Amino acid sequence: MSTASSVRVGIIGLGNIGHHHADRLVDLGAELVGGLDIQAEARHRFTEKYDVNTYEDKNELFDEVDAVIITTPNRFHEEYAVAALDAGLDVLLEKPLAHSLESAQNIAKAAENADGFCMVGFNNRFANPVEVFKHHYEAGRFGDINHIEANYVRRRGIPGRGSWFTSKEIAGGGALIDIGVHAIDLALYFLDFPDVVEVSGVTRSQFGDKEDYTFVEMWGDDIGPEGFNVDDSATAFIRCANGTTISLEVAWATNRPTNDEFFLRGTKGGARFDRASHELNFYEGDVGGSNHLTTADIDTQVNDTHKTEQKLFVEAVAAGEAPGRNTVEEAISVQQVIDAIYRSSEEGRAVKVNSVETPAVK
Repeated sequence: MSTASSVRVGIIGLGNIGHHHADRLVDLGAELVGGLDIQAEARHRFTEKYDVNTYEDKNELFDEVDAVIITTPNRFHEEYAVAALDAGLDVLLEKPLAHSLESAQNIAKAAENADGFCMVGFNNRFANPVEVFKHHYEAGRFGDINHIEANYVRRRGIPGRGSWFTSKEIAGGGALIDIGVHAIDLALYFLDFPDVVEVSGVTRSQFGDKEDYTFVEMWGDDIGPEGFNVDDSATAFIRCANGTTISLEVAWATNRPTNDEFFLRGTKGGARFDRASHELNFYEGDVGGSNHLTTADIDTQVNDTHKTEQKLFVEAVAAGEAPGRNTVEEAISVQQVIDAIYRSSEEGRAVKVNSVETPAVK
């Protein structure tokens, strides 16, 4: 039987997140074979750090590996994911699935016909508190979840003005597609991905294009406001076919405290999950003995979610079986909501989410 140590993996996109994934591959004992990037400097840094070959031609890397992890800017996800799938490789593709819904659908079509599988990197699903909540939810502890408040709000956290993150052409959007994608995915994951039928949303750009944008620290360099043409916050209301609703607050920059909390309201109980602190609380009521309310603090171990995600991916590659989690189908559902929020904001009204025929991907 193949083991994780026998899996040969390459990294496509050798920036910070590529190094982040490479570090965890090494910790897991998988064989990091090499990396690919169009920039010579990035290739040199990767070779120096990991003592592996690096390539500019994707076919040269594909000949050496069983699987790839793709961490390029969003616009290039389709190019590399489709090529890797066509080459028969297994793929772990960082979120979001793509920079646009059309591009995401092209990846889904490639995955449908591929010998390998495509897993999408929504790492927050692997946080231990999320797993604990899902366990109790599936056991019926909360009854029917009817509403989720999903927040991913930074006070000042634009990730490098002037980088590809703040270019609509390359990223596909701003705060919504960068960090809002995590909030949307977690909310839908908590609810077992119900059909979304209508979205009303507003995206704003109020901070990133200003010369006097105030911040203490920034992930990446601050090149300045020139070329900043994406949203830095978004508010949305999402309606599902089964009557469940989601309210969404997302921001790279606001004049309010940071907030990473999810509140889940059910007919039997509710929960609060703080994505940043990993805090998990349950809220319940009962009439036993006398009417009373229970608030429970759930203690879990803090885990490295990217490493847990990668472990599942590498084990699935070794076994030759798709992992059954973080599927392209689910990622398409998330991408549809993102697309609908942008359309709603542009049109100034609620929009229907058309049920796109998505291939039954691995």
